[in-house]
Amino acid sequence: MELGLNGKTAVVTGASRGIGLAITRALAAEGVRVVGAARTVTPELEKAAAVTVSADLSTREGATAVVERALETIGGIDFLVNNVGGGDSGRPSQGHFLDADDEQWQSFFDLTLFSAVWTTRAALPSILERKGSIINISSITARVPTGAPVGYAEAKAALTQLGKRLSEELAPRGVRVNTVSPGIVASSLWTDPNGFAGRLADAAGISHDELLARIPGQSGISSGRMTRPEEVADLVTFLLSDRAANIHGADHVIDGGTLKAA
Repeated sequence: MELGLNGKTAVVTGASRGIGLAITRALAAEGVRVVGAARTVTPELEKAAAVTVSADLSTREGATAVVERALETIGGIDFLVNNVGGGDSGRPSQGHFLDADDEQWQSFFDLTLFSAVWTTRAALPSILERKGSIINISSITARVPTGAPVGYAEAKAALTQLGKRLSEELAPRGVRVNTVSPGIVASSLWTDPNGFAGRLADAAGISHDELLARIPGQSGISSGRMTRPEEVADLVTFLLSDRAANIHGADHVIDGGTLKAA
């Protein structure tokens, strides 16, 4: 299927690994010049992106600097993918509501919600001029927060609502805004035994491999496996293309059938 993306430009946040890196690679394969932004620029991102920017996207200055760098280097922005999120928020408490302090709440909202607000505000004049598209990467935890660290699901729910608000305002002006909400994705957040999943396994007194084996059943994933980052990237790539020209303001779930409600 010809997507007609060759020669377009994009900014992808949280692009150094996982979903963000997969999106960067998928867009680059379609001929898109991608500015990949992350706190730490990895060799993999350097190879995939046309331009890389190291920035703290949880700050207004960092988020704005990414867009400014993109405008300087690629001349304009057709697409913005707000992917950076809670998975990069250090080591949040896995406890109850009373265990989460203000810093944890603020960290999730700054990185997940406000980073998208800041990058969108800075990039929007160029996107409007080019009749481009914005995609926010949310999560099914925005609908069912069970098991998510306190503050994470709430920030994702706000991000999903931001997408709907932006779509209502921008669709009449020729800009499409959509949301993609993955379930559990087989990124390093889960596959790295020294990462988030490793800490969960330690807390449960089981091995990392045993935790991964239990996830599909315990999470109710009908397909029996986690979603691959490349599958999310393929969905994002399609939604950015003209093949999806009349898809506006939608929240696209990709979770292997985890959510059971219609």
